[in-house]
Amino acid sequence: MSTPLRRVVLHGNVAVALPPEEALTLFTPQGERAWAPGWDPAFPAGGDAEAVPGTVFRTVAHDAETLWVVAGRTSRSISYARVTPGDRAGTVAVACEPDGAGTRAEVMYDLTALEPDAEAALDAFAAGYPGFLTSWERAIAGLGAP
Repeated sequence: MSTPLRRVVLHGNVAVALPPEEALTLFTPQGERAWAPGWDPAFPAGGDAEAVPGTVFRTVAHDAETLWVVAGRTSRSISYARVTPGDRAGTVAVACEPDGAGTRAEVMYDLTALEPDAEAALDAFAAGYPGFLTSWERAIAGLGAP
């Protein structure tokens, strides 16, 4: 039996100055284009795909292609299955809840390394997760800036 590879489950929050239903749109494949530099999802089925369960898209970042499938969606949550071949696979989920006049978006990543060589990068991602979400929050807050 081989040694199991590393799995990390990460939780954190992002504050969004919009009601939950509007905030959720920022976490869809198309919505992230507004605030995530370099985020450019491509949809193999063509068109301007809706973020409904079963939607498939791919992204390229840091010279690696990631394949995504929308796994679930409600008016306040969305979840994805994702695979970066040779690196990591898992799920990403965002749940938006009212927080005063805005939203608290809980962001959860559940990722497993696919190769022993990918464990160090997964560990680095986990260690930097709070800062990663802080960068999201700042980018989203910057949408309303003049």
